[in-house]
Order: sequence, then structure tokens, then C-alpha cells
Amino acid sequence: MTRPSFVYVSYIKTTPERLWQALTEPAFTERYWGMVFHSDWKTGSRYVLAQFGLTIVDDEQVVLEAEPYRRLSYTWHTVTPEWAEALGLTDDARGRLAAEPRSTVTFDIEPLDDEQVKLTVVHDGLEPDGLMASLISNGWPRVLSNLKTLLETGETLPDSSAGRTPAHRRVTSS
Repeated sequence: MTRPSFVYVSYIKTTPERLWQALTEPAFTERYWGMVFHSDWKTGSRYVLAQFGLTIVDDEQVVLEAEPYRRLSYTWHTVTPEWAEALGLTDDARGRLAAEPRSTVTFDIEPLDDEQVKLTVVHDGLEPDGLMASLISNGWPRVLSNLKTLLETGETLPDSSAGRTPAHRRVTSS
């Protein structure tokens, strides 16, 4: 059985250089995503993720491909107990996520003209009927809409908690 993929295509009024900057620079990712990534963004390098006042370091959080202004791919971050708690996940949900295979996210940047790019995001390697697939299918559209809005207007969408689940709602594995 093949593993499902999340695919999202967006057209953004920006340049490939500016979009790359938004994907790789901590000041940008924090504004539209609420996450900060620290890496040299070279193939094979590790990245460190900071979110919710937590820092997630894991040797399997790796940059798989990095072709500036064209393509960026990395393994999806580690689900730690602290991150799961900050997101409001139950222990059962966290256990399910920990049992799922590590997935991959890839950003393909295609310049269309001097004023716009096509961004294709593919998050694949997901477990069929897995909890991560459910979480990212709700999170990615908000994150990517927020990215587009920030690049085109200089502002984020209202309530730019991006991919976060509201703290009052516990995510369960059911």
C-alpha cells in the first residue's frame, strides 16, 4: 500500500529569492508559522526547531535537498512529549504519532515571471489513516495561506497561530 501525500499548490506574488528567505530565515518562519528553524540549509545538515518555547533537537531532523530558490526538502520534525503537550495532544495521540514513520516535506519553487512564483508543497511518507496526516491536512493550508499573505502584504492573517491547534481543544487519536 502506498503512503498518502498532502499536496498544496499556491501562486504567490513574490520572487524565488524572497520565498526562499521566507522558508529558511527564522524571523520569517516565526511570523507566519509560529516555528523557528535553525540550520545552514545544506543537504545532509541537521535542523533544530523551536516552537511553544521549546527546542526540538533530533539527529533525524535532516535537510534532504537544498537548492536555493528552487527546492527545499527535509524530514518532518520529531514529536516530543513536551511539543505534544503544548499542542494539546493526549498521551494516546502522542503515542500514535511516535509510532508513525517519519515523513518528509518538500517545497518546489517555480518562477513564473518577474512578479510571481508557483509554490508546490508535498508532505509525503505519511501513514495511511495516520494521525499526522490528519494534523497536517488541517495545518498546512493555514500555514501556507499565512505565508502567501505575509509575502504579498507584509502582514500575517488575523490569529496567526498558523498550524497550532487551539489550546482549549485536546487532540485525541479517535
